Amino acid sequence: MTALRAAPARRGLLVGIGATLVSACSPASRGQAAPARIAPLKSVAPAPVGCAVTAERLADPAYAALIAGQFTQVTPEWQMKMEYIAQADGSLRFDAPDAIAAFAAQAGVRLFGHTLVWYAQAPLAFARLDGDAAAFGKAFDAYIAAVAGRYRQAPGWDVVNEAVAEDGAGLRDSLWSRNLGQVDYMRRAFDQAHLAAPGAVLLINDYNLESLPQKRATYLRLAETLLKAGAPLSGLGAQTHLAADLAPGAVTTAIAELGALGLPIHVSELDISLNRASAPFASREDLVQRQARLAGEVGEAFARLKPAQRFALTLWGLRDGDSWLRSPSENPNPPLDAPLFFDDAGQPKPLLGALERGLAS
Repeated sequence: MTALRAAPARRGLLVGIGATLVSACSPASRGQAAPARIAPLKSVAPAPVGCAVTAERLADPAYAALIAGQFTQVTPEWQMKMEYIAQADGSLRFDAPDAIAAFAAQAGVRLFGHTLVWYAQAPLAFARLDGDAAAFGKAFDAYIAAVAGRYRQAPGWDVVNEAVAEDGAGLRDSLWSRNLGQVDYMRRAFDQAHLAAPGAVLLINDYNLESLPQKRATYLRLAETLLKAGAPLSGLGAQTHLAADLAPGAVTTAIAELGALGLPIHVSELDISLNRASAPFASREDLVQRQARLAGEVGEAFARLKPAQRFALTLWGLRDGDSWLRSPSENPNPPLDAPLFFDDAGQPKPLLGALERGLAS
């Protein structure tokens, strides 16, 4: 899921997309057989397909070329979150999200906005205002206006991220709910985002909706509550961080239930972890097969939505080595997780073919 990350050391944020994949990364140069050809994902998908990126990775021409060749949308992985933009003195930092936006414009792909408000982040500039409802609300409105307005070209925004409690029993308490009200802070965020970017699809976004029916039910009740309160909620995000041993049919049921509300659906952060699977007697090979089956099910369930409800399907990272699931805290012991659709060298995995077959079905 969208885990907190410390900002890396900053180097020049240069973006280029014209280069082809370097020959040093090709299987032939490493004495390996070339993989079976898999069509670019964007060529077979029935809706926009995206990938989470960072400005530093996009500075690598080979990486940028692969993103431009495979996808029609990019999501800043963490550099459009408050952890990056909101500075302690109240100023706003936009160098990295601006670089990602520039890449999107140059490559002719969509820029998806992620995310305006997240319970897990409480920047010092806001924490100082804790308890002063008037000042807090003014700063809250100004932040959303500045960020959503700067990237108003984005077709959509995760306005509120992960508002439902971990077990699905209710809504999370946070700095935002404490100062503005548990539902009111969300309604206010949607109102401000709509004022700043009136053409954007505005979403709530959450995880474990496939594996926890109670959380999915609470998530849908939250959506209905926001709509009844007059919030301009216009889409639902299902992060779709999956474990490879998730029961068959769980994804299909979840996406169908979300789709029943009639709003556009964003499969927003897709990855399928091998290491998080808890099947006690499953071999690695068995888990890889289950992983592929799940990828196909995700694609098929998304393709079954009405065309107007297919907002986008986004992979949460390009190569296995880019994944948040490879961080030391998430992957302390071997073997390394392999949750994404391209290997460490940027070659498409059979997992990508499974997703494409599901989308085409």
